[in-house]
Amino acid sequence: MDATDIVLRLGVAAVLGGGLGLNRFLHRKSAGVRTLGLVSIVAASIVTGATDRLDPASVSRIIQGILTGIGFIGAGVIVRGQGHKAVHGLTTAATVWVAAACGILCGLGVWLVTAIGYGLAVALLTLGGPLEKWAADRYGISEGTPPTTMPERTDK
Repeated sequence: MDATDIVLRLGVAAVLGGGLGLNRFLHRKSAGVRTLGLVSIVAASIVTGATDRLDPASVSRIIQGILTGIGFIGAGVIVRGQGHKAVHGLTTAATVWVAAACGILCGLGVWLVTAIGYGLAVALLTLGGPLEKWAADRYGISEGTPPTTMPERTDK
């Protein structure tokens, strides 16, 4: 793999992760352009470096490790307020996974899957909120009400 291919793979990963981060930043969420851009770059870097040197089974294990590790970052943005039953940060946590997946796919050079997945993710992030608001208005659900209520803790 030459330098141009590496720059392309890591550069596209940076742009896609940063784009996802911009959406989260504009919604005033904790993971923004830098965080999601870095997640995507790191995933792309690890996979790009591995694809040139390792067998496919080893690359598969590396990808599995990345996705497992990303779960910890995602868990860090999920918050349950003290007085609230609602859980916050699930979309941002899912977006961290999408950024990692974009990085992995860029690292593998799977451009069509990367483009389609990224396009669908951006569409959901852009149109999902207005769609949820429309459905809430249509069916009389008050804004901020969780779809299900969480049971009270008994071990306080």
